[in-house]
Amino acid sequence: MQRVRIGLTGLAFVFLAVLLAAIFTRDPAGEAPITPNLIEHQGADQNIVVPAPQPAKPAEPLAELGVAPGNADSNTVVPVAPPAQ
Repeated sequence: MQRVRIGLTGLAFVFLAVLLAAIFTRDPAGEAPITPNLIEHQGADQNIVVPAPQPAKPAEPLAELGVAPGNADSNTVVPVAPPAQ
């Protein structure tokens, strides 16, 4: 019973800590509210840099590192045709 009481007390303290953090971080001090006109104005003042395209991520990164086997379809044995006579 004491373990349950300690667990619930700890949960209450965490809940109160999150509540206090939310209260103190609610309003940013000295900042103008963000509006659509402000966003357009800021975007017009700055040069927009398009990021370089990222290389394609591998489908199976662990298989490329040699840690895990590759695709199950590539692990099947292909039957060999009998030689022509």
